[in-house]
Amino acid sequence: MDSSQTQTQSTVAIWVSLVSNIVLTVMKLVVGLLFGSQVLIADGIHNAGDVCATAAALISMMISKRPPDEDHPYGHGKAEVIGAGMVAVILVLAGLFMGYHSIQALMEPAHEANLLVLVAAAISLVWKQWLYMYTMRIGRKMNSSGLIATAYDHLADVYASLAAVLGISMALAGDHYGIRWLMYGDPLAGIVVAYFVVRLAIHMGRTSIDVLMEKNVGAETLEAITQLVLRVPEVKRIDRIRAREHGHYMIVDVRVGIPAQLSVQQGHDVSRAIKQAISQHMDGVEEVMVHLNPWYADEQEEVDASGPARRGRE
Repeated sequence: MDSSQTQTQSTVAIWVSLVSNIVLTVMKLVVGLLFGSQVLIADGIHNAGDVCATAAALISMMISKRPPDEDHPYGHGKAEVIGAGMVAVILVLAGLFMGYHSIQALMEPAHEANLLVLVAAAISLVWKQWLYMYTMRIGRKMNSSGLIATAYDHLADVYASLAAVLGISMALAGDHYGIRWLMYGDPLAGIVVAYFVVRLAIHMGRTSIDVLMEKNVGAETLEAITQLVLRVPEVKRIDRIRAREHGHYMIVDVRVGIPAQLSVQQGHDVSRAIKQAISQHMDGVEEVMVHLNPWYADEQEEVDASGPARRGRE
């Protein structure tokens, strides 16, 4: 699948998420306000936050696809990470709002539960579960921070809708059997929803901060890159190797030692071989920066004793 088809898929996915969030927001708020369901109102307000979050993800994705320019020579990939961070902030605020109003509802007389409220929550649960799987699949295929953040936002809604279904079912059972504490299942579910939403948002926020602070990629990924570099015959040692996420793509920085007697042209060919080895075998690598250091034959004894060296002269 070429890049234009992949980008079309991502655009469709984010628009489907946006329209779905608008429809679900209206449905939940209308039904929740009509029947006084605290958990459905809170979930509807959460969905309203999702509309803003999805719009932010859409804008950030559009910016991230712009090619490098004079002011942004490494591209605009981190725009998606900023968008994901904005989604996390919105989710934290939505979760705190939901928790506050759910606790407040516990201090008031319980509202009578209604079957229509349960149906609305069930529709939201099924719809959001499908959106989560659909968006996450495309987000992982593209390695898109914005789409993955949107998918996690849908997952938070799945938790919210599941808690709402359970809470409203408890309230219906409480009304039917006259069990007073069960009648407060609706606001109790709202508190559970708020907890999961805030917890998920904190995880998303930490991930975004790691990328913005240029945290090194995982040890497994770094080791895979290291092995690819060592396969290039002229590479005698690795002095430094780093890689960082830059939104939906990765940037690799490697310093290697090669025989000092090689010509500039031969060194250029080695550099190109390293770049090709990494780009062809590692998905999502956009740029590889190679720095060549001289390696001398008198280092051979150390190499023979311990294998290909990974640290050495700069």
